[in-house]
Amino acid sequence: MSESLTRQWKVAKQAVRGKGVVVAQNCRAAEVGAEILRKGGNSIDAAVATGMAIGTLEPWMSGIGGVGFMTLWSAKEGRAWTIDYGPISARRLDPSNYRIVGPGPANPFAWPDILEQRNEVGYHSIAVPGQVAGMAKALERFGTLTWQDVMAPGLALARRGMELDWYMQVMIANGAERLSRFPASRASYLPDDGRVPTNDWQGTVRHLKLGNLGETYQRLSDGGPREFYEGALARDIAADLKAGGSAIDDDDLRSYEARVVEPLSFEHGGATINVAGGLTAGPTLHRTIELVGKAARGKGAPGAPFFVAIAQAMHRAYEERLESMGDKPTNTCTTHFCAADSEGNMVALTQTLMSLFGSCVMLPKTGITMNNGMLWFDPEPNRPNSYAPSKRPLCNICPVVVSKDGKPWFCIGASGGRRIVPAVTQLSLMLIDRGLDVKAAFHQPRIDVSGVGPIRVNRELSDRVKKAIAGKLPIVEVTNQVSPLGFANPSCIVRDPTTGELTGMNEVMSPWAGGAAQ
Repeated sequence: MSESLTRQWKVAKQAVRGKGVVVAQNCRAAEVGAEILRKGGNSIDAAVATGMAIGTLEPWMSGIGGVGFMTLWSAKEGRAWTIDYGPISARRLDPSNYRIVGPGPANPFAWPDILEQRNEVGYHSIAVPGQVAGMAKALERFGTLTWQDVMAPGLALARRGMELDWYMQVMIANGAERLSRFPASRASYLPDDGRVPTNDWQGTVRHLKLGNLGETYQRLSDGGPREFYEGALARDIAADLKAGGSAIDDDDLRSYEARVVEPLSFEHGGATINVAGGLTAGPTLHRTIELVGKAARGKGAPGAPFFVAIAQAMHRAYEERLESMGDKPTNTCTTHFCAADSEGNMVALTQTLMSLFGSCVMLPKTGITMNNGMLWFDPEPNRPNSYAPSKRPLCNICPVVVSKDGKPWFCIGASGGRRIVPAVTQLSLMLIDRGLDVKAAFHQPRIDVSGVGPIRVNRELSDRVKKAIAGKLPIVEVTNQVSPLGFANPSCIVRDPTTGELTGMNEVMSPWAGGAAQ
């Protein structure tokens, strides 16, 4: 871009403050969670209600046909936990169905071409969904409200349908070609004779009915969470999957269980960082911060030494990750939100359908838009992350809760595929090592190191920072625009250790991201 061209606007976003706070990529979903807090629920109740509602508001990102992970702080137990409700391949999966047919273009997933794009779109791309099981496990173990209580807001939204706005139109337009291949998807998302739906010039509110999703939410509310995996609803899901050619069957659904597991916990700068471990991006976050060491420390806004240390550490951490565990897809359509309450509970939750609208399959009987979790597997055989039956793939998810002196300090995470870890690393270290408040940290320009290609540097960083990074690694300047976002889409809540007040913040450039207070 020419030096004579300047941006004509400066975007800022206000933080949300209160004794209980929810921040999400969709501000209406955040309000759902805050209302649960106002009714006496804790932050786990709020997170579950938000998680069940947000898929009816932005079904291109997540939903009950998806998967996820959460890291939480239990005030009662005085410690952190992770809930794993990630994808699992079918027991009868045949890896030969995902035959490599070409080297692949420079696509955002960095995979070779697969026969009929079976790992990306359609019934073969679907993994066993864990969303409902994960929400149920969190509520049962750490919540206080009933399943019907937390289902109620999502049920009302699912029955009403999705309110059409400009952002939704952009998302549907981006997914239109693939959505049009499946009758139920086409009917719901492209209802105007197969075209992207529009509003009239008077601004009349229009809602799109998401197939039978409203009825499905009612069945799920009435029958409880296992209805999704064992009841009549499960049988309808399995029947649609079988009819479409998926290997997932009743036994896969029946045997699915979310897991409460130990987080990956490590010390840095006097704080304890608790993050989902195992096959998530948590180990990459750990290694990056370990490599950064004390190099990011200082006071105030970060300068060249901070960003050089981040760039070099991330670059090396990704090299080690790819050598030891295999590759991961770069860009995915994910949602992240955080919730915290006055009792000291905190939740960082990331859930996803993987790609935009996931597999692009809406199941005809239930209106559930399904994930394309098979995309997280490496198509090359005989690698750590290769296809296999009943297997969990690598993912980029990285929900974090940070504690200090045995008390929860902040929770953070992001959506954005490989861009998640760089964002979470930089923002966390701005809080821990630089002493920034969360609002100031979120207004700082960032860099992105995703393991492939040059370091992506926000154009708004100073020339001194850019030159310092370029002296170590190749860079390319990018703009953090509204759509598509140039960087990850993070959310964070910070607790004041003295007053207990909570402050929540979202990605400044994300138009629908926002928070709500109790």
